[in-house]
Amino acid sequence: MSVSPHRARVLIVEDDPELNNQLGALLQAQGYRIRQCFEGERGLLTALNQRFDLILLDVLLPRMDGFSVLKQLRRTCQTPVMILSACGAEEERIQGFSGGADDYVAKPFSFTELLLRMEAVLRRSMGWQPPTADACELRLDGLILDRRRQTVHFAGTPVELTPVQFRLLWMLALHAGEPVSKPCLYQLVLERDFSCHDRSLDMHVSRVRRKLTAAGMAAGRLQTLHGKGYSFV
Repeated sequence: MSVSPHRARVLIVEDDPELNNQLGALLQAQGYRIRQCFEGERGLLTALNQRFDLILLDVLLPRMDGFSVLKQLRRTCQTPVMILSACGAEEERIQGFSGGADDYVAKPFSFTELLLRMEAVLRRSMGWQPPTADACELRLDGLILDRRRQTVHFAGTPVELTPVQFRLLWMLALHAGEPVSKPCLYQLVLERDFSCHDRSLDMHVSRVRRKLTAAGMAAGRLQTLHGKGYSFV
């Protein structure tokens, strides 16, 4: 089953009116159909009585907190849920995932990253391909990535990358100039959940940087943003 972004229905359960309305406006501009709730009980009833493709669920909600909403929801409903929380501690994430959440995004987050992680959840749950999936080639200041052939060239020099390394560079180049977090890259590139003890992503970034540098690219263009992730500039 394939879902168009213009048909994907998203329920936002967030008690901060400014953030809720901002998310609603931004998601509508991206083609999503949205419904907004501002407290836990109303969010739960709405989720149970209407069909949604994805639920964005805050933790600190009035009347019923997000973890309680998730627990009640999972008794009868398997709609994908992304937890949004200012509490980014590991025990909070474990509680969210063990309660049935599909992803956990710590506040503050960039809208670009939220979109990427929403796309990853929708792709896993419903086979949805985001609009960017249609792009077959990226060109950035001498760097050329051909997704159909899985080839990379810089200033005419071929750069040999593994499939994982190509996906990593493609994702960073696709969002050039913007930070992309490690949890986001783990889901979109390595296709597994992030672990702070797993250094495999760092290894892949290091190897991609080394190969690009060998082809003549400045090493500083693939940046490590401590505490944030990585960025291609």
